[in-house]
Amino acid sequence: MNKKTMYLTHAAAIAALYVVLTFLANALGLASYAVQLRFSEALTILPFFTPAAIPGLFVGCLLSNIFIGAALPDIVFGSLATLIGAVFTWKLRKHKWMAPLPPIIANAIIVPPVLLFAYGIKPLWFSFVTVTLGEILSCGVLGMLLLFTLQKYAKALFEPRQYCS
Repeated sequence: MNKKTMYLTHAAAIAALYVVLTFLANALGLASYAVQLRFSEALTILPFFTPAAIPGLFVGCLLSNIFIGAALPDIVFGSLATLIGAVFTWKLRKHKWMAPLPPIIANAIIVPPVLLFAYGIKPLWFSFVTVTLGEILSCGVLGMLLLFTLQKYAKALFEPRQYCS
C-alpha cells in the first residue's frame, strides 16, 4: 500500500474512533463541562506509535466537539489542546512513560479557562482539578493500558517509522 494512503487511512481511522468514543462518553454525561472523562483521550498516546495520530486526533477532537454541541471557544481551543498534546507525545516517543504527559498538561492548562469563558463554570480552580483528574484517568491510566496492549502489535498495526525518516 502507498505510504500516503496508509498515513491517511490511519489518521482517518483514529479520527473516527475518537469521535465514536467521545459519543459514548457524551451519552454517559462524561464528555464535556467541568467533569470530563473522555474515553477517546486514551487515544492521545497513539502518536507514540505513528505520526498519523497527530492529524487523526486533532480532526477527531474537532469533529467530536462540533457534533456534541460544544461552544465555539471549546471547539477551537479544546481541539488545539489535543493537537498540542499529540505533537509533543510524538516528540517524546522515545520515552514511553512520558507519552500521556503532553495531553494531560495541554488540557489541564487550556481547557479550564475555556470552561470559565465559554460556559461560565466556576470556580476556575475546580475546573483545573476536575479536568486534570479526568485527563490523568483517560490519558495516564487508560492511555498507558492501551499503549502497553498495542505495543505487542505495533509493527503489524502501525509499521513504525514508515512515514518519517
